Amino acid sequence: MAPPFDLDPRLAQDTHVVGDLELSRVLLMDDTRFPWIVLVPRRAGLVEVTDLDEFEMASLMSEIRLTARTLKTIAGYDKLNVGILGNFVAQLHIHVVGRRTIDDAWPRPVWGAGGTRRPYDNRLRDTRIAQIRSEMRLNG
Repeated sequence: MAPPFDLDPRLAQDTHVVGDLELSRVLLMDDTRFPWIVLVPRRAGLVEVTDLDEFEMASLMSEIRLTARTLKTIAGYDKLNVGILGNFVAQLHIHVVGRRTIDDAWPRPVWGAGGTRRPYDNRLRDTRIAQIRSEMRLNG
């Protein structure tokens, strides 16, 4: 039996759960400045993207593509950033961020860009999660 999947507490603290795709948990980053979704493959012990097998890697790429299309539809962007850093949180997670040339960090990366994070209020958070679930065909 495979060990259970547990979300790193730092990811849980900075995000809101949207739902699950075939491979990944979908999280909304709690910062209204950027259309930003985090995908976390639901496999225990994953640290590097190379820890995925070929089938899982193909699934992850499909999920990144779906996430990018979802962000484009619900929020729009000028440029898409996809990042797998893991310098602070070792658990494998993929940032999919829609960037605008007028956003607070442009043209720098959003990671460590400074500025003040703007958390979602409850109403906007619930609306955004519902939009993401609808576009990705996720159950609530």
